[in-house]
Amino acid sequence: MSIVVTGATGQLGRLIIESLLRRGVSADQIVAVGRDIDRLADLAQRGVVTQRADYDDAESLQAAFAGAEKLMFVSGSEVGRRVVQHGNVVTAANEAGVGLIVYTSIAKADTSSLVLAAEHKATEQLILDSGLPYAFLRNSWYLENYTAQLPTYLQHGVAGAAGDGRVSAATRADYAEAAAAVLTTEGHTNRVLELGGNPFTLTELAAEISRQTGTAVSYIDLPVDKYTELLVAAGAPEGYAAVLADGDRGLAQGELEVGDDLAKLLGRAPTTLAEAIRAAL
Repeated sequence: MSIVVTGATGQLGRLIIESLLRRGVSADQIVAVGRDIDRLADLAQRGVVTQRADYDDAESLQAAFAGAEKLMFVSGSEVGRRVVQHGNVVTAANEAGVGLIVYTSIAKADTSSLVLAAEHKATEQLILDSGLPYAFLRNSWYLENYTAQLPTYLQHGVAGAAGDGRVSAATRADYAEAAAAVLTTEGHTNRVLELGGNPFTLTELAAEISRQTGTAVSYIDLPVDKYTELLVAAGAPEGYAAVLADGDRGLAQGELEVGDDLAKLLGRAPTTLAEAIRAAL
């Protein structure tokens, strides 16, 4: 069973490969694909096949996908360019006759109003139009989005525009393990899986940080435009700040709260907010 994993130099792609290896997939049946093959050298030393490919380079994708039975398609990171890039991936997968394409999408991609969701929705449609067997992994936010900001939270508090909305955030490792489960077990073909952990509000995030650190941390809720201004003032590029604030707008409207598909795939409860904060601290 040959499995090609794109984005192997990124955090999620690397974790998916590690999960596949733990599940007993032979290293020589995994093809790790990335733009900088030097960053895959350690995987090559462990027997994983490595292949250079770029979402902008159709020929490189065709070479990387040749003979693949399953394709783990980790979405690109270049917002605004992903529809064209992802189209190259889908075309190459179709030409290679891939038996299953597993795509990392976003929560509720088909109905979400988030700016970030538009390219995912378009990519899902490209895959549907291709006729390839698929599985859509609609991931909610990463818990690491929050735990990485613990120093800032402890100094300035938690700011956002999420109101009382709840986000079903989960760790990258849990999303990776779920992806590996889909790639190595049956019953997932042509399924849409809404993946996320136990939901929480940003007020609850602040309270949990306070509880574990003994430092009083509060959540400051702002209008979307004011939160955007705050992010820009903190050094975020204006376009990126607008996307982040729009994410909180969607969070407030329930667009990042999902069910228990992740727990079902894992066969256990996902890592909780409290556990993630404890580990980060």
